Amino acid sequence: MGGRVLLLGADGFIGRHIAAALRDAGYAPLCVARRTSALAAQGYEVLRADLTDTATHDTAFWQPHLAEAVGVVNAAGLLDASEAAFEAVHVLAPRAIHTALHKDAQIVLISAIGIEADTPFGRWRRAGEALLDQAPCPSTILRPGLVMGETSYGGTSLLRAMAAMPFVTPVVGDGTQRVNPMHAADLAGLVVQTLSGPPDGTVEVGGAESLSLAELTTRLRGWMGQPPVPVLRMPLPLARGFGRIGSLLKLGPISAVAVDQLAHGIESTPPPEGRTRGVSEFLAARPAGTQDLWHARLFLLKPTVRLVLALMWLVSGLLGLFLPSATVLGSVDTDLPDMAALALGRLGGLVDLGIAAALLAAWRLRLLAWVQVAMVAGYTVALSVLDPSLWLDPFGALLKNLPILLLILIHRVLEEER
Repeated sequence: MGGRVLLLGADGFIGRHIAAALRDAGYAPLCVARRTSALAAQGYEVLRADLTDTATHDTAFWQPHLAEAVGVVNAAGLLDASEAAFEAVHVLAPRAIHTALHKDAQIVLISAIGIEADTPFGRWRRAGEALLDQAPCPSTILRPGLVMGETSYGGTSLLRAMAAMPFVTPVVGDGTQRVNPMHAADLAGLVVQTLSGPPDGTVEVGGAESLSLAELTTRLRGWMGQPPVPVLRMPLPLARGFGRIGSLLKLGPISAVAVDQLAHGIESTPPPEGRTRGVSEFLAARPAGTQDLWHARLFLLKPTVRLVLALMWLVSGLLGLFLPSATVLGSVDTDLPDMAALALGRLGGLVDLGIAAALLAAWRLRLLAWVQVAMVAGYTVALSVLDPSLWLDPFGALLKNLPILLLILIHRVLEEER
C-alpha cells in the first residue's frame, strides 16, 4: 500500500472519512475541495479547486498532481443543482482527470443507489458512471445508500433533527420505506480495500441491518436519550410541498430531491457478511453526547433564523422606503435638515431590502452575517448620536438591537457546517 491518491470531494461528509482512512492505511491523499482550510489544518495535503470552474475541465490542470498518483477516489457529487453544474462536476472535470491518469492507476467512484429515475440527479450520476468506460485504467463504482456516522451532514442531520423534535417524530410518507444505513467509516474502509485490490465493477454497498424509516428515526431519538413520542406520518403531497419550498429558498437538505429519495426508501445490497455494520451496532458503539442533541435541535432552527432575519430586513426596508415623510422625520429627534434625515431613511430602506434579498437567496451567508452586524451596529451608533433618548424608549427602539446582533452572530456560527 501507499502512494498518492487524488481525492475529489474531500471536504464532504463522506470525503473526510475517506481521507482519514486513506491516511491511516499509509496512502498520501491529495484532498481536492472548494474549501480546503479545515483539511489543511488537519494536516492533509490539499488542492483548492472548484469543479464547476472551467479551468478544472482541462487535463493540464490535473497533470502535475497525477504524475505519481496510484489512484483517484471521486467522492464529489451534487444532489440538486443546475444542469451546467451537474455536467461540470460529474462529467467534465472527471473526464479531464481520467485523461491525465496512467494505466496502472485505479479509479474508485462513489456513486449512489436509486439513480435509475429520470431526474437530473439520476441522469448525471449515470453519465458519471458511463464515463469510466473510456478511462485508461481499471475502475470500481461503489453505490452506497444512506451513509451515517458519529457526526452528520445534510440528510442525516435532517433525520436527527426530526428525531429530536419535542412532541412528535415526523416521517416522510407512511414511514414504511426501507433503509439499511451504513457507517461512513465502513464505506471508507471499502474504498481502501478496493484501491489495494482488483477492480470490482459496480457494487452496491449498505449496512447489514434493514429497517423502516419510522424505525430508524425512532431509534435515533432513543440514541439521543429522548423519551418516545408519537410518529407523525406526513402525507407525500405535504412533504413534497415543503421540499419545493426548501429548494426555492435553498434550505439545504430540505429539498424536493431529498423528499423524493426518502419517499422511495434508500435500501441497498449489503456486501458480504462482516464488511459493514448494522445501524444498531454502530449506534450502540458510541453514546450520544450533549453536542449531538444540541446539533439536532438547532438544525431546523438554522434556516428558520435566516428566514426571520430576512423578514426583519424586508419589513424594515419597506417601512424605510414607503412610510410617509412626516412619519419618518417624526421618529427621530435630530438637528439634521429634514431632507438629509429623509434621504438617510430612504437609503437605509434600500440597503435593508438588499440584505433581505441576499438572505432569501442564501447568497454568501458567512460574509452576509458581517454585513448585517455592520448595519445593525451602524444604525445603533448613528441613532444613539442623533437621538440618545431612543435608549429610554419604553418599547426598546434601540435596546432590541442587542439581541438582534446576538441572533445574527448565532446564525453565523450555525452556518459553519464543515
